[in-house]
Parts: sequence; structure tokens; C-alpha cells
Amino acid sequence: MSVTKRLLSLDVFRGLTIALMILVNCPGDWGHTYRALLHSEWHGNTPTDEVFPFFLFIVGIAITFSLTKRKAAGENVYKKILSRTLWIVGIGVFLNGAPEFNFATWRIPGVLTRIGIVYGICAVIFMKSNARQMFWIAIACLLGYWALLTLVPVPGQGYASLEAGKDLGAWLDRAIFGQHLWSESKTWDPEGLLSTIPSIATCIAGILAGNWIRRKMDEGEKWTAMFAVGFLLFLAGLLWGEVFPINKKLWTSSYVLFHSGLALLTLSTVWWLVDSLPRRLGGKAYRGWTKPFVWFGMNPLFIYILHEVIAIVLGAIPVGDGSAYSWIYENIFHSWLGAYNASLAFALSMVLVNLLVAWYLYKKKIFIKV
Repeated sequence: MSVTKRLLSLDVFRGLTIALMILVNCPGDWGHTYRALLHSEWHGNTPTDEVFPFFLFIVGIAITFSLTKRKAAGENVYKKILSRTLWIVGIGVFLNGAPEFNFATWRIPGVLTRIGIVYGICAVIFMKSNARQMFWIAIACLLGYWALLTLVPVPGQGYASLEAGKDLGAWLDRAIFGQHLWSESKTWDPEGLLSTIPSIATCIAGILAGNWIRRKMDEGEKWTAMFAVGFLLFLAGLLWGEVFPINKKLWTSSYVLFHSGLALLTLSTVWWLVDSLPRRLGGKAYRGWTKPFVWFGMNPLFIYILHEVIAIVLGAIPVGDGSAYSWIYENIFHSWLGAYNASLAFALSMVLVNLLVAWYLYKKKIFIKV
């Protein structure tokens, strides 16, 4: 198969990640959310902790395809990288402040902010480096971050720490951003400045995977190798996690290896299901289940932004003693379902609403690039 032929598995993997992002970000009631749909409180891992690194991994894969094409077309690649970075970061910071726009506590770090910064840095790395160099840059990020968090004493504290709010990254965020941090913690941010370093390694893992996918070689051998590497990274993350705990909010180096491995394992499995198996069965394998994920996967960043906007708007519209968000949850779902199931049903309805938009855009062949 030509490497230029679009792989359905990439779109499905991307769409699956977006669907999960919406599901875990939009419960009807955070106080009644199933444990698997919440992030780990600190050390450890839940299925929800997989979503963001999967997205950055996908960003890395997308870099290899989009920038290679743009470079071949003679476009001003660096201008495009800068423009996209600024747009993503700008939208992220804007949404962080909505709807109150309180300048005193307006959060600066955030999910979109991190996506934009990591995209910009990794896109330049991709343009300036070969695969071997990118591999060593990723290793340097992981080892350097481990050394910073475990060996460097936190100023004013006198010792290194991995406790919430006491780590070097938390100190740096307070020193630079002051009160402009995550409202749930106020003293540290899960998308803080220092943890951007290992996030870059996550994206580079995606770039290296993208380079491998583009190789002209036997497809079975290619994806078997990816599955094997994924298993090794997964195992390495588990082992390193014994001394440097897997932690999403710190984005520890073990977390990077663990979830890069999971991303490769998941993507390889999806490839087998939707690209390999149908060919082996003479095209008879059922692919209809992939369509919703393809719809999401064709406009991933726009749909992610849209779901945040919908949640913000619903939360800002006053209804009774609460908001439209809480009214819908209480009256449409909690009125006949238990609290946990109602919260899950609300989240699923948000996935469905965004899916309808994704379907319409796909049907009209509208693909929005932020």
C-alpha cells in the first residue's frame, strides 16, 4: 500500500481520542462521576489520564504528514507554524478566562495553551532535525525533567519534592504566573510551564511514529514493529514508575513512556481492526462502527474547542438558582436516573451534540484548520 493512501485507522484513533476528551470533560456533576472518568488525584493512572497524551501523540503524527506536504509545495512553513501556534494559544487563553474574564485570576496555562506551545516547538524540531536527533532530544527531555524534579532543591523549601504544590514546577508556575493558575489548586497548574518539557517528548514520540508510518515497507511488518515498540515503552514506563511515579498532573517521564506505549498499542490495534482485517477478509469486515470516529477525526481541534465553548455557554446562562448546564442535568437526566448514571448520560449527550456537528461538517466536506 502506498504511504500516500489515507489510513482509516489514523482518523479513527484521532476521533476516538476526541470523543473520550468530550466524555471526561463534560460530566453532569463532577461530584458524581465514575472513578474511571476522573483523572488520578496524584500518583497513579486512570483511563482518563490517557486522553491528553494521546492527543499530543496525534499532534506529532499530524506534523509529519502536514508539514512534509507543505514543505514539498514550497509554502512558508515557519510562518504557518507560528500562525497556528499563536491561534491555538490565543484561543486557549481566551477560553480560560470565559465567561467571567476576571483579570486578577485569569488562568494562563491550560490544555489548548499546552497543545499550541508543544505543537510550535515540535514542528520546528521536525523541520530542523532527523529521526535520530529527535530521538535524543526526547531522551534529553525525559532525563532532564527527571533530574529537575528529583534532584534540584525547590527554592524556599530546601529540598526536591514530588508532592502536590511542593514540586519545582509548582514553584516556577507561582513565580511566573502568580494567581493566574488552575482555579482548583491555585498554587500549581497541571499544564504548568516546567511539565511542558516532557510533553514535548510525548509529541516527538508521535512524530517518530508518523515517520515510521510513512515508510515504504511491508505493512504487516511495519505495524507489528510498532506494536512491539509500544509494548516495550509501556513496560519501561511501568518500571520507571516504581521510582519516578506515573503522574499526569506532573507529566512525569514514566508517564510519557507509559502512555506513548499505550498510544502505539492502541493505534496498532485499531490499524489491525480497520485497515488490515478488512483486506484479509476481502473487504467483508464491517467498518460502519468507525464512521462516528472518522467524523470527529476530520475536525479534531475545532470539535475540541467547540465542546469547551458549549460547556462554557451553558454554564453562563442563568436558569433558576443555577445555570442551563445544571438545569439540563437535574431536570432531563437526574430526574429519572441515579446521580452517577445521570452524570454519565449528560456527558454522553454532550458527545452526541458535538458528533452531530462533526457529522454535518464531514457531510459538507468542511474541514476547519485552526
